[in-house]
Order: sequence, then structure tokens, then C-alpha cells
Amino acid sequence: MAEDFLEIGGRKFSSRLFIGTGKFSSTEIMKSAIIESGSEFVTVALRRVNLDNPADDILSGIDRNKIELLPNTSGARNSEEAIKLAKLSRAMGGGDFIKLEVIPDPVYLLPDPLESLKAAEELVKLGFKVMPYINADPILCKRLEEVGCVSVMPLGSPIGTNQGIKNRSNIEMIISMCKVPVVIDAGLGEPSHAAEAMEMGADAVLVNTAIAVSGNPVQIAKAFKLAVEAGRLSFLYRGRKTVQQNLKANASSPLTGFLDEENRISSNI
Repeated sequence: MAEDFLEIGGRKFSSRLFIGTGKFSSTEIMKSAIIESGSEFVTVALRRVNLDNPADDILSGIDRNKIELLPNTSGARNSEEAIKLAKLSRAMGGGDFIKLEVIPDPVYLLPDPLESLKAAEELVKLGFKVMPYINADPILCKRLEEVGCVSVMPLGSPIGTNQGIKNRSNIEMIISMCKVPVVIDAGLGEPSHAAEAMEMGADAVLVNTAIAVSGNPVQIAKAFKLAVEAGRLSFLYRGRKTVQQNLKANASSPLTGFLDEENRISSNI
């Protein structure tokens, strides 16, 4: 099989699993989990790191020679705050990639669609490679693509809920409509959720809580890696064709034609 690269913002990635850096019990566990996941795209909250300091506790666990850093604007409640954080990130050496998060809702942590679109449009004009975290709204995703975002990142379910994909039909529409990569972000609580997203045709998934707070983050990171790879292979070679479901059983091996069947039948007559 030819190498199956994911291309976002002019960069190619072999892995389709993005990792978040929040909630890990230690930097060493985070580092080991990232390595085991095979991820090449790791997101960090700007309010939690000092991009000017390579020895920063979180940054020290990320090999930036192999991994693209994806700063996010977590904590921004409106477009103005998000734009300010993005500019600060670039000034501190965070590069042009930015995960745009505009979340005024403190309970369900749902992103603001209007402020997200407003911020995205301005950040694209400023030369950022914008990857917006948004609700699974097909029209909004298309608008974000039109203003120049390099991907869209619809939620599977609210952040940290581990509920999996609760808006499947909308995400299927987004995948069908958008020409930029679609990254399912938030709510994926099990490797099977990640496999489901990839089987649907998502280009990548982002996972944080389900790995970081698990009993063994390193092994669960590996499980998510394998699930993403399995889901992607299923999508590539089965596409949208699904195996037909039946109410009655259908044997995979013949129920007749056994060796010496005719002789055994005649001897019993």
C-alpha cells in the first residue's frame, strides 16, 4: 500500500492521531504516551506553557524535531481574546498553526460559532494556519473552509465527556461537504470511538482525556493508535460500502458437501 499521508497547512503527517497534553499526572507519562501513540501533532494550551522556554515542564516532554506543536486558544471567551492569544503564540515562537477555541460556556464547554468564524477570518488574514474547534455544524464548517481554515475540528460530543460520536449524521455531512481535512475533536472516550470516526471518513482524530486519565495512559495511547490505523484501513478499502446486516444467520462455510457425505447418507438408509 502506498504511504497514506495526511496533509494539513502544507505539511504531511504519517499519523492521523493528534494528542492533547492536559490532565496527565506527570510530564514523563505524557512524553511516553505521545511516543507510544505515534502522534506527530500535539496541542498545548497557551495559558499552560511558556513557548519561550524549551525547558517548560510540558514542552520538555515534546520532541519538537519530530512533532508539530499546535498551540490552542483555550480560555478565550470571544474573538478578540482568541486573536490576542494567537498573536502571542506566534511572537513566542509557536509558529503559524493555531487551534482556535472560543468557549464562553463554562458548563458544557461548547464553542461559540459566531465568534469562532469572526476570529478565524481575521487570523487567516494574519497568515495563521487556523484549525477551529467547533460544533458539528455542516454550514459553519463550510463557511470556515471558505474563509481559509486549513481544517475543521467538529466535536464528537462535549469536551471530556467520553460519550463518543453523538452527532454522526452531521459529521457525515461535514465529511461529505468539506474539502479541507476533518478532524474529530472532543468526546472520544474509547479506541472504538476513534475507529468509528475513521471508518466514517474523518481525516484524523484528537484525543486527550481518554488517554491522560486512564489507568495506563501509555498503553491506551497505543490502543488509540491501532484503532485509528484500523479505522483508516477500513475506510480506504471498504469505503462507504458496509457489510449487509441480516436477521438470519449466514454460514461462512458450506453446510453441505462434506467429505464422503453421499456414502455416509446411503449407509444410514
